[in-house]
Amino acid sequence: MLNKIEGTVQNLAGRVQDALGRATGDKRTQFEGKARQLGGKAQSGYGELLGQVRSRVSKNPIGALAVVGAAAFAFAALKSKR
Repeated sequence: MLNKIEGTVQNLAGRVQDALGRATGDKRTQFEGKARQLGGKAQSGYGELLGQVRSRVSKNPIGALAVVGAAAFAFAALKSKR
């Protein structure tokens, strides 16, 4: 949840920075604001995804272990063929 909140704050700060850059004609500030917005959206999305994973794992821990085990097995099989 903290990642989602921090991402939202970064997104808002990026919007303000972008607007300031547009108002002053400073392309660098405007670019940095857009980059901050993108980073904030990514962080917010990561927080949302993490929350969904936690919710699903708490509802079905055995299923989560099965998925992790299958992924580990597949990774090991791919790694051993090299």
